[in-house]
Amino acid sequence: MRLPGTRYQEHGWEQVRKLLGQCSLAALARDKHALLLEPDQESSLAAYVDGVSRVLYGCGPRGAALGNSYGDTVLELALSLVVELQARPGDWAGLCAAVAAEHARMGPFWNAPGGEALLRKKFNDLYAVLRDKVDSDNYQAACGRPCSPNRMYAYRMLDTAYGEVARLFFGWREHRAQVGAILGRTIEAEPIEARRLRSIADCRAEWILRWSESLEQFGGVPGPLHTRSKRFASLKTSLDKIAAMLREIGEYEALSANGERDWLQDANDAGAWLEDYWRVLDESEQGASPGPDQILEAQQDALDLACAGDGDEAQADMRAPMLDVVLAERVSLPPRYLEMAACAQEAGSWALRTMADDSLPVRLAVYLKLLGPFDDSYPAEWLDPATGELPTMGQLALLDGVSLPTLRKRRDAAIARLTARADAGMKEET
Repeated sequence: MRLPGTRYQEHGWEQVRKLLGQCSLAALARDKHALLLEPDQESSLAAYVDGVSRVLYGCGPRGAALGNSYGDTVLELALSLVVELQARPGDWAGLCAAVAAEHARMGPFWNAPGGEALLRKKFNDLYAVLRDKVDSDNYQAACGRPCSPNRMYAYRMLDTAYGEVARLFFGWREHRAQVGAILGRTIEAEPIEARRLRSIADCRAEWILRWSESLEQFGGVPGPLHTRSKRFASLKTSLDKIAAMLREIGEYEALSANGERDWLQDANDAGAWLEDYWRVLDESEQGASPGPDQILEAQQDALDLACAGDGDEAQADMRAPMLDVVLAERVSLPPRYLEMAACAQEAGSWALRTMADDSLPVRLAVYLKLLGPFDDSYPAEWLDPATGELPTMGQLALLDGVSLPTLRKRRDAAIARLTARADAGMKEET
């Protein structure tokens, strides 16, 4: 399954999961399991990350396999998830609590028969939850729409359900009764729906609901939409939501499945295109205006002349606002947004002095967290004209050139410094 911003939802996840489980056990070998029972979980997490990273780097050809359709290897995906774990100590605390409970019941269970498999499963569960948190955050940053880890899990369930429906339709002769239950009619010949079902975008929401309902009769266990679990409660009674999610998966898979085919087709016409290009430039030299590349070169020459003698620092100062314009346009903000927002800051404020080493997007994220998207104290230059509020966390992450989890981590660190300074000031006054 492919969705914008996600990297862990494809078939390569199985190899990533197995590699993380295997390397986690290797990193804890030789009596290092006590790390999981350490009261100082911050130190134990740092030690685990260091150990498992070294083992991962030595995993050999297994890590070189592709982990998804975007070109990320199994090793790259595994290492990225380990780094994310270090930024989310709460997930590590949950693992340690589960291990401690098992240890209190059975003692050092990892030394017992089957104990390593039990410990590996706990690591597998840890990373399975973590991958949905990471992918849901990245989906939000890519789309600007809310997405919880549970919703990411629901996307994957629907993708799996579609695969099962497609399998049953393909083998309709062997599964005639169940296909009939899914379609809501008796099947005598090949159903036309089986021929038309070419992708998940062609799958109907009612088929998913009936497939889940049919599992208890034909598989012996309730389907995911017919258990007592509340995980899919919002989908059980909403065919519209199921249809929209199926359509979204299908549309993005169709978009991202193009690969390089369009570019290969363009390559066949490259010679003719270049001939036209040079012809246009030749004609433009003889006409009233220079060609497009010459215009850009002239602008760059003017920039270089303006910066001559000032060194690289002067050139960087002139090009930084140009970069700000590009970033602002990517997130639908006014040109030179970062420059104007920076000039509007209150130069002498203690908050600004405390956050002097933080980037402007991090400072705005702090205000967004503490004061909300709108406050009378905000300068107009800080606000997004489209909403009249501060930019969203997704916009600020793009402006800062970091992922959403990284921006949150830097924001929280800045808030902690502000709180510590405010507390220190109160103590001095008393």
